[in-house]
Amino acid sequence: MERANGSGEGTPEPVWTVAANVVAWRRCGVGGQELRPGTKFFKGGAKVYVAKVYWGPGGDRVTVAGRERHTGRWIVIDTATRHLYGFRPKLVHTPRVLERLREERYARGFTSAEYAVDASATLERYARQYRAATSAGSPHPDRCLCHACLTGEAAYTEGSGGPAAAG
Repeated sequence: MERANGSGEGTPEPVWTVAANVVAWRRCGVGGQELRPGTKFFKGGAKVYVAKVYWGPGGDRVTVAGRERHTGRWIVIDTATRHLYGFRPKLVHTPRVLERLREERYARGFTSAEYAVDASATLERYARQYRAATSAGSPHPDRCLCHACLTGEAAYTEGSGGPAAAG
């Protein structure tokens, strides 16, 4: 798993993971009328690496490695898929990320680049569905800053895959 370099120290072998970003703002509270920046552990826009996906309950939780909001330390934590966006396959070379994944027993990442591509597409679809289901039927506040409103996701209905019909 480790390669030897000229200095005699081993460097971790790169692994395929799925990279994503934390949403800038998320809806929460009664009826989704409250907005909060990022998550409790990550700033909005922070890059995280998905180490494990819980496919059984529908991919609503993932284990990610990223820099913690307040201290900047690398942490590995479970988070909701709906709080992430921009899923993409990534070959990780960063020694600190690989070290944290190894400490948490996720050192092998995804088995191949093809699997990481498939997983990233599936996770993006799940994240959109879970964001749409959060406070479904509740109107967004005026000048809403949630991820769905900022990116235009709110204009799409869950089942159609296209823009919602104008009322």
